[in-house]
Amino acid sequence: MVQITTSQKLGSQALTDLDNRLSQRFIELDPGGYFLIYLERDSGLICAKHFSNVINDKGLACDPETGEPLPCGGNVQRQHSYVYTGRTAKELCMAIFESSDRPCPVTMMDHAAYLGREFVRAELALMAGQEYVQD
Repeated sequence: MVQITTSQKLGSQALTDLDNRLSQRFIELDPGGYFLIYLERDSGLICAKHFSNVINDKGLACDPETGEPLPCGGNVQRQHSYVYTGRTAKELCMAIFESSDRPCPVTMMDHAAYLGREFVRAELALMAGQEYVQD
């Protein structure tokens, strides 16, 4: 388990190191699926493609059609279930979490928190004209 000390102020590099360390922790995967987040700069949009999955007895995300574990790297050819878009992190969160058009695909609070953090990072990159790479 990662222990977080909040009583000390950290410098920029220490904050980056902490964030990188926290990104390496174990997380349980959301049976509601996963998102691939990217920017469409020409349209000024943050996009989140949703993909369904099932979680097997080992905790691995698997293709619901084949039951095979999904690889973490490489080029995986899967069809997304929906593409959510927004001009800001808030607008994108509202499209996913508050839409009356479809059920919310996120079933775990830690997944929702992760998505919120990523959407803010994507929004900042979009505004600054910087590259965005999903964590």
